Amino acid sequence: MYKINVLSQFSSAHKLENYEGSCRNLHGHNWKVRIGITCKKTDELGLTIDFRIVKKELNKIIKNLDHSFLNELDCFKDCNPTSENIARYFYKELSKNIKVKGCKVSEVEVWESDETSMVYYE
Repeated sequence: MYKINVLSQFSSAHKLENYEGSCRNLHGHNWKVRIGITCKKTDELGLTIDFRIVKKELNKIIKNLDHSFLNELDCFKDCNPTSENIARYFYKELSKNIKVKGCKVSEVEVWESDETSMVYYE
């Protein structure tokens, strides 16, 4: 079994509705996102999945979130844009769009600061 990781970043603002702390106020983060993909085998070249495929799909999602107010996006219309929900959103979207036989999105890690991160996996 193999596991590849791809890391990227984006900037956005959000606020946490019904939260009893300072995060209830509008604020921003420079988010980091790491995608983990497990693959059962390599192809004839010795590759599991081309990094370009993963980067392309990751960048599609980031393009929609970068420099936005997350609370106003349809994907967070019914939930707070917490690190947990952001990680789950990336996981679900990437799982739908990365279709390489023997490879599966295994986890998504989202950092809202250098000291704190959230990992989502199924």
